[in-house]
Amino acid sequence: MLEGDIGLEGLSPKKAPEAQAAGAVDGEGAPPGGPSEQAATMRVNEKYSTLPAEDRSVHIINICAIEDIGYLPSEGTLLNSLSVDPDAECKYGLYFRDGRRKVDYILVYHHKRPAGSRTLARRAQVSDTALGARSLKQEHPLPGTGGRVDAASAGLPMDCCEDDKHFRREEYEGNLLEAGLELEHDEDTKIHGVGFVKIHAPWNVLCREAEFLKLKMPTKKMYHMSETRGLLKTINSILQKVTAPIQPKVAEHRPQTMKRLSYPFSREKQHLFDLSDKDSFFDSKTRSSIVYEILRRTTCTKAKYGMGQGEGRKKDSALLSKRRKCGKYGITSLLANGVYSAAYPLHDGDYEGESVQLNDRKLLYEEWASYGVFYKYQPIDLVRKYFGEKIGLYFAWLGAYTQMLIPASVVGVIVFLYGCATVDENIPSMEMCDQRHNITMCPLCDRTCSYWRMSSACATARASHLFDNPATVFFSVFMALWAATFMEYWKRKQMRLNYRWDLTGFEEEEVTCSTSVSLQDHPRAEYEARVLEKTLRKESKSKEKRRHVPEESPNKWKQRVKTAMAGVMLTDKVKLTWRDRFPAYFTNLVSIIFMIAVTFAIVLGVIIYRISTAAALAMNSSPSVRSNIRVTVTATAVIINLVVIILLDEVYGCIARWLTTIEVPKTEKSFEERLTFKAFLLKFVNSYTPIFYVAFFKGRFVAPGDYVYIFRSFRMEECAPGGCLMELCIQLSIIMLGKQLIQNNLFEIGIPKMKKFIRYLKLRRQSASAHEEHVKRKQRYEADYNLEPFAGLTPEYMEMIIQFGFVTLFVASFPLAPLFALLNNIIEIRLDAKKFVTELRRPVAVRAKDIGIWYNILRGVGKLAVIINAFVISFTSDFIPRLVYLYTYSQNGTMHGFVNHTLSFFNVSDFQNGTAPSDPLDLGYEVQICRYKDYREPPWSEHKYDVSKDFWAVLAARLLVIVFQNLVMFMSDFVDWVIPDIPKDISQQIHKEKVLMVELFMREEQGKQQLLDTWMEKDHEGEAPRNHHGAKPRREGDQGHRGGVL
Repeated sequence: MLEGDIGLEGLSPKKAPEAQAAGAVDGEGAPPGGPSEQAATMRVNEKYSTLPAEDRSVHIINICAIEDIGYLPSEGTLLNSLSVDPDAECKYGLYFRDGRRKVDYILVYHHKRPAGSRTLARRAQVSDTALGARSLKQEHPLPGTGGRVDAASAGLPMDCCEDDKHFRREEYEGNLLEAGLELEHDEDTKIHGVGFVKIHAPWNVLCREAEFLKLKMPTKKMYHMSETRGLLKTINSILQKVTAPIQPKVAEHRPQTMKRLSYPFSREKQHLFDLSDKDSFFDSKTRSSIVYEILRRTTCTKAKYGMGQGEGRKKDSALLSKRRKCGKYGITSLLANGVYSAAYPLHDGDYEGESVQLNDRKLLYEEWASYGVFYKYQPIDLVRKYFGEKIGLYFAWLGAYTQMLIPASVVGVIVFLYGCATVDENIPSMEMCDQRHNITMCPLCDRTCSYWRMSSACATARASHLFDNPATVFFSVFMALWAATFMEYWKRKQMRLNYRWDLTGFEEEEVTCSTSVSLQDHPRAEYEARVLEKTLRKESKSKEKRRHVPEESPNKWKQRVKTAMAGVMLTDKVKLTWRDRFPAYFTNLVSIIFMIAVTFAIVLGVIIYRISTAAALAMNSSPSVRSNIRVTVTATAVIINLVVIILLDEVYGCIARWLTTIEVPKTEKSFEERLTFKAFLLKFVNSYTPIFYVAFFKGRFVAPGDYVYIFRSFRMEECAPGGCLMELCIQLSIIMLGKQLIQNNLFEIGIPKMKKFIRYLKLRRQSASAHEEHVKRKQRYEADYNLEPFAGLTPEYMEMIIQFGFVTLFVASFPLAPLFALLNNIIEIRLDAKKFVTELRRPVAVRAKDIGIWYNILRGVGKLAVIINAFVISFTSDFIPRLVYLYTYSQNGTMHGFVNHTLSFFNVSDFQNGTAPSDPLDLGYEVQICRYKDYREPPWSEHKYDVSKDFWAVLAARLLVIVFQNLVMFMSDFVDWVIPDIPKDISQQIHKEKVLMVELFMREEQGKQQLLDTWMEKDHEGEAPRNHHGAKPRREGDQGHRGGVL
């Protein structure tokens, strides 16, 4: 430490600048410029002190306590810690250069400097975070105007844009100092042209903001949590012992019997909280969220713009100056405008290496983000502690969903095994495979397709029974109830997490506290810019009106004040209305309709591909090719659908974000909800349209002589004799598994690996010195800067919601869907965990009580699943026709004759011109009558080819789906009603906390009253002897006086 630094320890803030000037060494500590500039700096530094450090690459600023605006003086001055800690380098950027103050947040900016020595350029720079230097740069001419050249730009003049960014950063960081934060710059980094601003929140700022945000903090009071008794206690103890091997080895995950009473932090009631260790009272997650709140609240409004000479630049300067009068630039706006390139909190440290000290990040990597612990529970409490409640709730929901998939997977496997066990006993499939029946089927396409035997579809019929059997109906009902049970289970689990994480009164606090502003409630940068444009337009119109009105008063100063006040009031009152957003709303509507039409057009194109490919393969001379036409066409068409779906998913995600951006939502919460709705709508249509076509439209418009054609040339395709359910199963399985394997896993694993490989190749192309410098261990903020920024939870939720739709919507056609979803989610949890821990910058912790709009989407998908599964069973599968035949038309009470009953007759002489097979003798004999699957009158009937009475009987039975649907809906709502949203023990604990809190405050008031009574008694006891001693001499004097008289 310099001698001048030591002499500053005991000085007041007003004397600090004088001592600083006296203790400057080689002019480094003195303000730049002449005496006038030094005097200006001395005046400004009465409030702020710029302290010299041993290393000039770091500029340390200390803000003095200002009691009149609520800042409390810190216990120890910053000046005591100016000496560089010899062990600070081993902390690798987690602390300031003094090795004591934690880095709570990082701001990153790009700067231009000469290509020469970094150290020389760095030492020439003046501390731009000191308010004194900032004032000098604002009061003196800027580069290009003939004034003093700024040291920051010495050797390399900045252009006007860089100059503007520089001054905006200067003013913004000065405002951060006024808010009580402490800053430290570092431009001598391994990343060329990138500077870092390290931010530290001192104790008094943390206390102030915690009170402002109504953060619940644990108090000294602890109480016993109610425990189960009797049989439930025994069962819980057994479960704990059984599940002990699959529990993560994390302290936060252990069952707790004691809990601290939590209360919103208050500086007046600090005695209630355990402040024995102030460094750990606010954890890193809370500290970073507090700093982020200050960053968003702090504005930049008065920064000047450095301009050169020229009329064009003068006009631009005037326009920008005009905008600055109305504009406010928080951290979101500064990031959007490129003033700062990034802003993020730091990770706790490294996660790999034997010499790495144990920290929360390393613990999460070992017990959560490793594939080797896939069988263990997630340490949700530690996830919440490190990433915040919002991300913690996502992983808790994902874990609950994966856990609930276990019983659904077991039942689905049982249903599939039942189909496998009974396939040889299925009479309809046996009849189709029996070649003795020799049923000749009508051609599948015009001219090129010939007649075919039904026994050639034996394999398809047998495979259909695996998924289309009586157990499938039970499974669809089970999955409808499963969806309702899962929603109730999640609501109860969410309430338990809210209780454990002290979020039970979170929404009420946000509503009742008028000063508490959530991180989600700040206006977005785009919204502020749009309001500013609207304000400027109104201001220009008002000025044009005033030009035509003569001035009534010659007092120009009064007129200026009125104009300024009008502009301020205008800015505060202006907001965007529906008229301002109408063009964006209209664009949204047209774009969404167009995107849905594009999806339908692509599905239509795939249908045409299927029809044309089937016709082309039918002309092949190879019997093996012609016998596998249906399988070949179905598989290739599904693969095309999968590729298109994956590509359109990415396109629709970008379009949904663009459509939401042009709407200009006011807050981040509104932006996220609108983006979620648009993205889900587009991706839902994109993912499920091909499946909807196969389930409800394919094969519905087929009748020889009355076919439906596309573009008058492509005949609509038919279902297999066993029905379309098997094809629906193929479609669903390939799309679901393909999306999970390619989009959810390979993309998430491959893209980050590819980016790392590209960065490695770029380093190989650099010079050897640059490569060696990169290989050296970086500071924590440099390493985190190279990570990917956090883009929100919307993509993570979206892929799981789409998967939830695959599991529930068409589960009647694919009972193994829950099993594949379970296997995918086991990998997905660890994949997402590894991405959050190792590949993403640490996101800002956001408080949240629930999963937001995603819960409503889940409920909607669950309700829709009941309807769709009911229609799949009724119209896609053969379950209803089998029941009708069994109980109405069967002669012996069995399914014998069912296949023949479902086939109608067609006379080949009734083919339209040009549609008959070109090779009618392909089967070796002449065909007079062919069969097709439908309920129609035979050609010898009076009303030939009209729908028969059997069709209406089956349709009436199928319409019973409404009764089935309403019954299942009632059962799911009954489950919702029976299971309470809040567990009974949690409601008791919440009530107990309220009672304990009231008792705590009552005891505190009683203690104050007793203390006050004790002081009053002592005062009375002290007054009594004084009165007694003061009266006794007076009585003696009185007696003596009387004696003298006598």
